[in-house]
Amino acid sequence: MQEAERRIDGYRFLDGASKRVMKAWAAREPEVEIPWTPLDKPLSEARVALVSSAALSLREDQPFDREGERQNPWWGDPSYRVLPREATREDVRVDHLHINPQPASEDLDCIFPLRRLDELVKAEVVGSSAPRHYSIMGYILDTGELLEETAPKIAEGLVQDEVDVALLVPV
Repeated sequence: MQEAERRIDGYRFLDGASKRVMKAWAAREPEVEIPWTPLDKPLSEARVALVSSAALSLREDQPFDREGERQNPWWGDPSYRVLPREATREDVRVDHLHINPQPASEDLDCIFPLRRLDELVKAEVVGSSAPRHYSIMGYILDTGELLEETAPKIAEGLVQDEVDVALLVPV
């Protein structure tokens, strides 16, 4: 028996005007071929890195630009932050105004599952956790700088760390 296709309405919690604006904005994006690459080794031998859209930064690092986001709620900081494999909830802050930081202050794994990844490594489901993981600010409607500058820099770091799998953690 074939499983029914399931669709998720990502706009259902928006008011009517915001829903129309967001759908129109999304329609502006050109359709592009995604260069998915098949994994060339078993996952149990692969190095995995996390990439979260929760705008996480280490407490001692420069935070994401919350003031710019406050002044223009349609804008998002297109930069990125590097988080070490050893980062804990005490080391990390959430700089994103579009999400509630309270759950992450209690359990960082709900938006950046480093401890869950460690468990998969210990269980030999995953080969290893990368030494560096990444966070960007989600809700970036104008993706120009994100795609042209930020993403290539993150990709360069992933290559340097010999990462086989980037696990995207959308928030």
